[in-house]
Amino acid sequence: MIYFWYVVVGFVSGIFGGLGMGGGTVLIPMLTIFLGLDQKLSQGINLLSFLVMSVIAIYIHYRNGFVVTKHIFWIIFLGIVFSVVGALTMTFLPSKILKIIFGVFLCVLAVVEFVKVLKK
Repeated sequence: MIYFWYVVVGFVSGIFGGLGMGGGTVLIPMLTIFLGLDQKLSQGINLLSFLVMSVIAIYIHYRNGFVVTKHIFWIIFLGIVFSVVGALTMTFLPSKILKIIFGVFLCVLAVVEFVKVLKK
């Protein structure tokens, strides 16, 4: 039965990821809240699934002419550097702190998106 819920969680996060919202904003809370997985494990699962989905998304966006390569080196370089810094930092933080940080991030994201909608 648990595999059914894994499929549901993957399906829902894939749909939201494909819509541009970012599958992790749905995947991580679903894994931690509804399936009871540890925050660090949920973030690791999210990162692994993101790798696969991003390769497919990059191909589709490139094929449709939506990939701009100007200044891409610096974006990739700094992304790698700060990913390493973030991953190393995460290993020292307890899961409870990571949950709080992620929850605050989601709340800020919700407020920003709400303000954008009100401005339109």
